[in-house]
Amino acid sequence: MEHTLQDYLFDLRGYLVLENAVDAVHLQELNTALDEFPKLEWGEWHGNVQHFDNNGAAGVELQNIVEGGEPFERLIDHPSWIPLLRHYCGEERSYVEGLYIDECFASVRRTGGFFPIHSGGYHGAARGQYRYQEGVFRCGQVNILLALTDIGPGDGGTMVVPGSHKSHLPHPLAAEYSGITPMDALPGAVEVHLKKGDALLFVDGLAHGASARTNPGERRVTIFRYGVSWGSTRHGYEYSHTLLDRLSPERRAILQPISPRRPPR
Repeated sequence: MEHTLQDYLFDLRGYLVLENAVDAVHLQELNTALDEFPKLEWGEWHGNVQHFDNNGAAGVELQNIVEGGEPFERLIDHPSWIPLLRHYCGEERSYVEGLYIDECFASVRRTGGFFPIHSGGYHGAARGQYRYQEGVFRCGQVNILLALTDIGPGDGGTMVVPGSHKSHLPHPLAAEYSGITPMDALPGAVEVHLKKGDALLFVDGLAHGASARTNPGERRVTIFRYGVSWGSTRHGYEYSHTLLDRLSPERRAILQPISPRRPPR
């Protein structure tokens, strides 16, 4: 089977940078929605969106952000990345072909925030596995990190260890950079700089994290994690009937690929 340069680089590195994935008008709508979002305490809800982050240094994470307004709904099947996701983690050419959003959130990180290294091919969970076999990709989860602000040196950019999604060995120094230590100086790790509107596509089995933010201001991103159609949400979030009822059939099929089967009332 003939493959593209994107396929080659994704297989080699475990990630791709999609430049100018989202246009300026859409970006402004996303940022305005976050500007107007009420300040929530940890664990507090606004509608069907919750302030929930599992690492105190990460900043503010608004989980289930697809419920945060129409601009976020447009990210579900955005044409800049949806064909690639169907190709890499959508069980292409199988009887369960399709996608599911495993997790979706907006992240706002300020000075001092970072995220420690995690994942990697060694002892990786099947949920985030990288797999290519018999001419097809069978990745368990592929993520889209969309930059809502420019992310350059000092901005707390995402860091990756290229090729680590296929590693058979643990990183010898990973333990020193886990927990409360940023992975800025981890050997083999590179920081991915993005312009606002660029998207980072990466398999979740790639060892990744984020550098320490030293600049003032905010680093804003949305992260949508896509998996196979038979998956379930990581944190147990459910989509509201209000959202599902107004979505196009194509978008609803990604949020709810398998409709509940219930006996008649």
